[in-house]
Amino acid sequence: MSETLLINEIYLSVQGESTFAGLPCVFVRLTACNLRCSYCDTAYAFIEGRKMPLEEVQADVRKLAVPYREHLSRIRLPLVELTGGEPLLQKNSIPLMKTLCDENFTMLLETSGAHDISAVDPRVHRIMDLKCPSSGEVERNCWENLKHLQSTDEVKFVIGTLQDYEWAKQIISENQLALVCPMLFSWVSPLLPHQQDSSLKKIPPSQTPITRRELVERILADKLPVRFQLQMHKFIWPPDERGV
Repeated sequence: MSETLLINEIYLSVQGESTFAGLPCVFVRLTACNLRCSYCDTAYAFIEGRKMPLEEVQADVRKLAVPYREHLSRIRLPLVELTGGEPLLQKNSIPLMKTLCDENFTMLLETSGAHDISAVDPRVHRIMDLKCPSSGEVERNCWENLKHLQSTDEVKFVIGTLQDYEWAKQIISENQLALVCPMLFSWVSPLLPHQQDSSLKKIPPSQTPITRRELVERILADKLPVRFQLQMHKFIWPPDERGV
């Protein structure tokens, strides 16, 4: 029987985050996540999806990539990103990424940081979260992953409170992470009412919200070697639109 993945959606858009922001990207969103971060805006991917053979997933990616193949560029376009949900919950995400790397796609993985990244093909750019306190999932960070990071990876801190900022600053300093790979500070976009899934963790009431301006000003004041980022796609399309 063919190997399968539970897929929520596959679509072409622009990369909204990371050091690859703004580039054309095929997104393969996998279904299921075992975390319930307070700010999650893709709760629909917790359960919605359909089983697809790996060959069908690969074919969909290739089809979306066809118009770009006649153009030459330093980075092979479009990018391909596995996101979720949490891609590493499904073991067949590993061979899918390897196959797409073999086909010379520039491959990105968005992962929560709660799962072992060591089995991921080293050609993949692993964009790994470290969950901050306001997520409600800080205890789920897999700290063993830090020793597997390489220069082509990126570490993302999603920051919604002052406590998140101070925590992230301390983690970067204690582990000298800025010497390893790029650090991303992503401001939490407020959830729309219908995005506030009842299963999400609650932000501890003792924490102090931080605005995007305050976050940038603190980064500059503390001279942190990090990249501030917004979710670009939310400024192009409605913040709750799917498939973008």
